[in-house]
This record gives sequence, structure tokens and C-alpha cells, in this order.
Amino acid sequence: MKIIQEREKCIGCGSCVAACPKKWKMDKDNKATLIGSKLNEKTNNYELEVEKLECSEEAAISCPISIIHIEK
Repeated sequence: MKIIQEREKCIGCGSCVAACPKKWKMDKDNKATLIGSKLNEKTNNYELEVEKLECSEEAAISCPISIIHIEK
């Protein structure tokens, strides 16, 4: 499974961090960061391969601008 974040579109509301602080944090630029993710230069999105989604599915649902995606 993969968690994908369109980070450049993040508005910094923090709902993902509130829903899933194990996987998400707010950075110095006031945007959320998927902990451990890597930039995919082809898509300009941050991606993280995971075996378990844990609370990241809730983070995706809570995002008001739908920039967090889950690939199963």
C-alpha cells in the first residue's frame, strides 16, 4: 500500500496531524509532512510505502482539500 500527499497544495490546517500524529507532523513552513515519505520527482508528490495504513486513512478522510491519497 502507498500513502501519497500532494504537499505543495497543503493549506496547513493540521487535520491530518490531529487524526494521525504517528505518521503526520507540521513542518516549519506550516504544511503537513508525511513522516518518512520521499519525493517522487515525476509526480512532485510525497509517497510512503506501508504494510499497514494505521490511522493514515483517517488523515486522508479528514483533509478538507483531499490531497492525501491511499493506494491499496
